[in-house]
Amino acid sequence: MKSVRLLGSSGVVGLALVASACSDSPSPPAQNRPTATPNRAPTSTSTPGSTGATSSTPTTAGRGGPVGPSPTLGVASAWGASAVGFGRVQPAEISLGGDPTGVLAGITWQSWGGATATGTGTSTYVGPNQSTAQGTPERATVVASDLGTCRGGAAYQQVKWYFPDQGETLSTGTNTTINACSGP
Repeated sequence: MKSVRLLGSSGVVGLALVASACSDSPSPPAQNRPTATPNRAPTSTSTPGSTGATSSTPTTAGRGGPVGPSPTLGVASAWGASAVGFGRVQPAEISLGGDPTGVLAGITWQSWGGATATGTGTSTYVGPNQSTAQGTPERATVVASDLGTCRGGAAYQQVKWYFPDQGETLSTGTNTTINACSGP
């Protein structure tokens, strides 16, 4: 017996077991043969805190939904060689490669793969009339948005984090929205 992928117009829709022509055992009767299950595809195995390598395993948004790889956070080259997290699936850290206000560490993602992805981590909060050196580590909420494509791959094109414990919201946060595809 061997496994064969059955293809439909939208990609892989199931697996079937097929008896090999060289098999010594007879094929099971027709009523006992396995059949393909339509509208199902393998799911992504990406886990929060993983290295974030892009998986080529198909995923689906729901029965009959689109099939494709998990989106990344922009592209790796967006912010240069010292940046971290870009081009990754559910990165555990995002860094713009500069001062501590551009670093978000220990990220735990509550969602990934939908129109927006949301997580929490720790970054340096700099209050009004403070210098970066006076900043303190604070819990931050991160939102990856504008799901589309970056250089041909599925990706969140923008990311921003803010400090809810300091009264900030996504729209009132002091950090600017970061272009995850093309950088600064």
